Amino acid sequence: MARKTGGSQTVNLLIVGQAGRLTYEALLFAASLAQSGSGKRFKLFVAEPQPGPLWPQDPSINDPACRELLEDLGAMIVPFESKHFGHAYPYGNKIEALFALPKGEPFVFFDTDTLVLDDLGKVPFDFDRPTASMRREGTWPTLEIYGPGYTQTWKSLYDKFGLDFESSLDLSWPDEYWKRYLYFNAGFFFFRCPHEFGETFLRYALAIRDDAPAELVCQSLNPWLDQVALPLVIHALGGGRDTLPEGLLDGSVTCHYRLLPLLYAREADAVVEVLDKVSEPNRVKKVLKQYDPFKRMIYQKRGQKVRALFDRNDLPRKEQAIRNTIKREGFWMR
Repeated sequence: MARKTGGSQTVNLLIVGQAGRLTYEALLFAASLAQSGSGKRFKLFVAEPQPGPLWPQDPSINDPACRELLEDLGAMIVPFESKHFGHAYPYGNKIEALFALPKGEPFVFFDTDTLVLDDLGKVPFDFDRPTASMRREGTWPTLEIYGPGYTQTWKSLYDKFGLDFESSLDLSWPDEYWKRYLYFNAGFFFFRCPHEFGETFLRYALAIRDDAPAELVCQSLNPWLDQVALPLVIHALGGGRDTLPEGLLDGSVTCHYRLLPLLYAREADAVVEVLDKVSEPNRVKKVLKQYDPFKRMIYQKRGQKVRALFDRNDLPRKEQAIRNTIKREGFWMR
């Protein structure tokens, strides 16, 4: 029977926190979760990569004030070891961090650059049918004139892992159009067990990285490896593109803002209001101001100057155009 959120079921939330920007994004996430009304049913874990041979510098959260505030906001900081990715591919953290969660308990992973806007209990998660973020652009594969097309490229991956390719297609889109093929942003995903999901995710990602099909010879896997493997994982575990109602995650309940300049440029007023609310308490402000981009964007109001550059009802179609405008005006920070 499908397991959905409801009653007293506990759901573990996972974000990755490490030295630098992700520490402060983790604090924003935790503060927004605390004020969202989601309640104790959603338990926040902040996974922290540990020093090791795959990290030239210590990646752990090195500010005691940040650690203390995360714990005060209800987060549990849990360590994990980087065995396969580390500094060379930090996006691999979201794969290896899954093993830091309790086995056999449902989870939702969120990219750290996410705000919780409303009660997560409003989202009818079906933990037997995983999905991921459909707020994405056609970033992969990049087709060469004489190279394999979308069908040939994606089918080679499904064949590699013994998966049925045809059942993954959205036939409402034409052949060789990127939306026909199962593709997600890895900003969130969920399943009934983090270890089961993580084992499949890790196996697929390593096999693609280390022994890709010949059809991928012209394709870059950095930074796209996680987003290439993720659709295959979700398909293999019985999920798909439409296992959640639209408009909740990446909508009215959460916002994956990516970077603060992009938040101010394109997100709804309600998102900015939540950001202002959760960053205002003195104990939060004191810590967030230690990170210069947050100090300038939030507290010195540079974000409002970015916001004034754009009409939210008539945004450029491509994210890169938004970035270019912000950079041209001298307001880009990350």
